[in-house]
Amino acid sequence: MEIASSSSSISIGIAIIVVGIVSLAWRLGNWLWFRPKKLERYLREEGVYGNPYKFFYGDWKEHTTLMKQLQSKPFHDFSHDVASRVAPFLRNLIRSYGKNSFMWIGPIPRVNIMDPEHIKEVFMKIHVMQKVKTNPLFNKLLAPGLVSHEGDKWAKHRKIINPAFHQDKLKLMLPQIYESCNMMIENWNKLISKKESCEIDVWPYLQNLSCDVISRSAFGSNYEEGKLIFDLLKELVQLLMQMAQSVYIPGWRFLPTKSNKRMKEIDREIKASLGNIIKKREKAMKRGEGMKDDLLGLLMESNLKEIEEKGSDKNMGLSINDVMDECRLFYFAGQETTSSLLVWTMILLSKYPNWQRTARDEILQAFGKAKPDFEGLSHLKQVSMILYEVLRLYPAASMVIRTVVGKEIRIGNMVLPEGVQVCLPIILIHQDGEIWGDDASEFKPERFSGGISKAAKHQGAYFPFALGPRICVGQNFALIEAKMALTLILQNFTFHLSPSYSHAPHTLLTLRPQHGAPLILHKL
Repeated sequence: MEIASSSSSISIGIAIIVVGIVSLAWRLGNWLWFRPKKLERYLREEGVYGNPYKFFYGDWKEHTTLMKQLQSKPFHDFSHDVASRVAPFLRNLIRSYGKNSFMWIGPIPRVNIMDPEHIKEVFMKIHVMQKVKTNPLFNKLLAPGLVSHEGDKWAKHRKIINPAFHQDKLKLMLPQIYESCNMMIENWNKLISKKESCEIDVWPYLQNLSCDVISRSAFGSNYEEGKLIFDLLKELVQLLMQMAQSVYIPGWRFLPTKSNKRMKEIDREIKASLGNIIKKREKAMKRGEGMKDDLLGLLMESNLKEIEEKGSDKNMGLSINDVMDECRLFYFAGQETTSSLLVWTMILLSKYPNWQRTARDEILQAFGKAKPDFEGLSHLKQVSMILYEVLRLYPAASMVIRTVVGKEIRIGNMVLPEGVQVCLPIILIHQDGEIWGDDASEFKPERFSGGISKAAKHQGAYFPFALGPRICVGQNFALIEAKMALTLILQNFTFHLSPSYSHAPHTLLTLRPQHGAPLILHKL
């Protein structure tokens, strides 16, 4: 009897294992083959075309191979065709299959949306069109705050964070922004010293400037005190971008690989540094010291106000971990976006000296050599036109990616099923001749003379900071920082491209010059 019982238990165990293996095999087969082929047929019936699905990799191998080939050498001439270097496969795909096309990101189809009216639809339908969470490490480690949240959590964070970026609050941070910019100008003056001119690679200086501005404006500290966080974030970006070169495999992040272990160490170190900054601020608050006029102080003030208004509801307000996540996002997004905008602005003003003179004339007429003020910066029309045009040709983010969540959705005449990704290729839409005219690939700031709304045939065609409810909360901060930096630079120097400059835009999360930005600076 005992032998029969034991045999029966073994049989049940074997059956369970077999069922488990079959179930796993079916799930893998469905993920890697059956579902992709079903989605491919569906999209073709909707009039959306692309390459036939290739097992596991999709288009990814061809995409990465082409990227490496083209990024191994700079442009032969100074071209604004950024897409040919940062998204060559996507550009070729659209040329082959048209604007209604899709590419394969592993087993997931990504549909391109290029009609401005449809772009607005994508940005407005935030509950169905959500941020892509392909690799959880990107959101968890690099930008875990507002930008990665959805639904009620996003709404709560946005409500608390918004007041810190109002115009009246930005005015309070202007002295810190000026101090950081002025330090960079002093460093450049020392490099030039008694010489008439000097070659300077401005790219690392502009990165350090943005770091210093964020440290001062966000946390009331200087760049040296925040240097550890920035160095850690730079290393983290490198590790995550290496991981992005291959198709993401669910669960891979849990394996004890060298890069995974290092990323966890970086995460702990960043949390410790941010935690110390926040704890110091909390202690100061308990001692009765007033809130500081920096982003952290304004965020904590807004958070406290939200908690007081909602009473004892524990779900209201942000936790310490939430505040730390938002601080990490301030550090990363604030530094990356503005340094990218500034370096391309200096490069383009070097290439087009007439616009450099126009901007300088406006600045000198507004301020002379005096310290710029908020109102004056806000009314620099020519400078604003230049910055808008730089963001059109060289946006910090080359594309916006969303995924269809919960149910199928209609965009224009297309019905997209759940699980399909959507790509809004900024670099292609910003240079679409049908929208911007025959001069779409030319640097012409005058197209923004009537403002953003009148620059293109459709307002949905320009979105360097996104559109709709989830438009970048820090865009005004980035623009006022860029205006302050550019004003001080043009008050003190003229500049042009060095013979050693190599025009090679490439993407490392944001668009940047692959070989730096060596310019020849002359004292005014």
